[in-house]
Order: sequence, then structure tokens, then C-alpha cells
Amino acid sequence: MCRRKCRRADLKSTVTPAKAGVSGSDALGWDMARGGYTYIMTNKPRGVLYIGVTADIAARSEQHRNGTGSAFCKKYGLTRLVLVEPHDDITLAIAREKPLKAWKREWKIRLVEEGNPDWRDMADVIL
Repeated sequence: MCRRKCRRADLKSTVTPAKAGVSGSDALGWDMARGGYTYIMTNKPRGVLYIGVTADIAARSEQHRNGTGSAFCKKYGLTRLVLVEPHDDITLAIAREKPLKAWKREWKIRLVEEGNPDWRDMADVIL
């Protein structure tokens, strides 16, 4: 919702995926038969954290390294992939991402350190 008074027209999109003839995951361009990944990027140990989801972790990690992955990662120089969780279905990856983003920062740090105590860049292993 808008914090200022919004007119109804301001809230409407000109074309919605449903009106364009696509829905659900098709609207996002994801093949539901493929697996997905939930991941965390950072700039240094215990630094700024970014949580994301993708169907192609190698390509997405490379995008973040090149500064084309997300404006947030580019702004804070988040090029280190420190956590990767594979999922059988992209919807499971999305379902995992949502609560992770709501976690307290310390919980996220603990999660990374349980699987990657040295905060190594896992992209070197994946790519």
C-alpha cells in the first residue's frame, strides 16, 4: 500500500501476467520441473548479507560477481557466495527464501557458519 493517498489507477499495472496469458511460475520464466537454490551472498565474513533464489546457481553467482545480479549486491560489493541450499523444486526454494529473509541477522550468520565456518566463496567450487 502507498503511504500517501493513492488513486486506484496508481495501483494498477497496465499488463498483468494473468492478462498476458501466463500465470504462476511461467510468468517468472521458471521451469517448475527444474530444481532451485536458496543462497546467501556477502562481501566479507559477517558482512552485509543478501538472500536470493535461483534455478541456476552458477549463472546467478556469476551475475552477482559481474555486478549485474542485483542493484543491492552491486551497491555493497557482494561477490562472495557463502551458502547454497539445493531444492528439488523452485517453489521449495522460494518457500525457504521468504522466512530466511525474516530471520534475525544473527540467525543468518549462525546458519552460514554452521555450513561454512571460514566464510569461503563457494562459487569457486560450483563454477
